Amino acid sequence: MPQLTEIWTYRGLVGNFAQRELRGKYKGSALGWFWSLLNPLATLAVYALVFGFFLKFEPPVAGNGELKNFAVYLFTALVAWNFFFAVVTGSIGALAGAGPLLKKIYFPAFAPVMGGAGATLFQTGIEVGLLIAVMVVLQNVSWTFLLLPYLLVLLAAFAMGIGLLLAMLNVRYRDVAYLVTIVLNLLFYATPIIYPITLVESYDVAWVRELYLLNPVTQFVEAFRDVLYDLEVPSAGRLLGLTVVSAVVFVLGFAYFQRGSRDVAELL
Repeated sequence: MPQLTEIWTYRGLVGNFAQRELRGKYKGSALGWFWSLLNPLATLAVYALVFGFFLKFEPPVAGNGELKNFAVYLFTALVAWNFFFAVVTGSIGALAGAGPLLKKIYFPAFAPVMGGAGATLFQTGIEVGLLIAVMVVLQNVSWTFLLLPYLLVLLAAFAMGIGLLLAMLNVRYRDVAYLVTIVLNLLFYATPIIYPITLVESYDVAWVRELYLLNPVTQFVEAFRDVLYDLEVPSAGRLLGLTVVSAVVFVLGFAYFQRGSRDVAELL
């Protein structure tokens, strides 16, 4: 509660940083905000071509009982992954970028980090809107879509907790940013994004399966697929687990960040 109270107190400043990020994101580019759609669509096209056409990964049948499209199956996972990746990496860059300003005037160091996350959430909203439009056209629609805002809030809290922790660590140890890039690239392939989770669930070594399923990002991706592709409500265990993990990670990440923020201007 103290963390939420402090964030609420400075909500206007966080919003200003989010607006600043949105205004400057594609400033000077010819296509402007069209890049918000073009970038994820280009990534989707590449993965769909490589894994869906050349390697021929078979997606499961969607919730309407008819749809079986690898690109759409992939898109439901990429929405969750792109948001997580952008918040974590953006948090590190946002704090480092705010260094010169922090040295001139005082403001809570978490404001630019959370402002950047807010801008990312706005861009993710565009991707989700595009995905829902595709689902409507393909007639794979259900009331389960109403669970999306809750899942996005949980994923935002989880990613922000990790992002705040890593952003502060990067201030003290500048190698962290490079290490995070490597770890996230490995995590991408250790998460069922470009392949169905059934490939891992059928693996013979039990402890490997259990370790794989304990990955919170795996559970987030599967939850997004539950509501968007399979048109099912995620299991109570999955929802409860994601809620608890997101809350704990955010509180711990924010607490660590605030503890080190007193010296952040000098370290930057």
